[in-house]
Amino acid sequence: MDRKKQEIINRYGFKEVNYKELYTDLINKKFPEKMVLCQNILKKEKLSILDAIELHNLLFPKQSPQEERLNQKRKSYMKNDILKILKYQKLHNLTNVQTALKFKLSRNTVTKWKRAFPLFK
Repeated sequence: MDRKKQEIINRYGFKEVNYKELYTDLINKKFPEKMVLCQNILKKEKLSILDAIELHNLLFPKQSPQEERLNQKRKSYMKNDILKILKYQKLHNLTNVQTALKFKLSRNTVTKWKRAFPLFK
């Protein structure tokens, strides 16, 4: 896939990954049998990082703790993804620790985000 197709400049000047195209290509090439499982998520016009995490878990269900830790270090979140996570936390009355476990984050990261976006305190 052409690298320029994968990246879209968002309104903040950051490059966003086109998760829909990326995962569609991956599923078609390596996991065609799992297309039915992923169809509901791939129907969306634009996929967020949360959708990408869900697709990743569907495609690669079991990972060793070392692989999980390594993959977690490579994640980055856009502002709207952070706001979705904080909204989820507030909706479900979760603590920072529970939210961190759910989304495989550091509890310090969740705390930092809550300070950065005081709307969700």
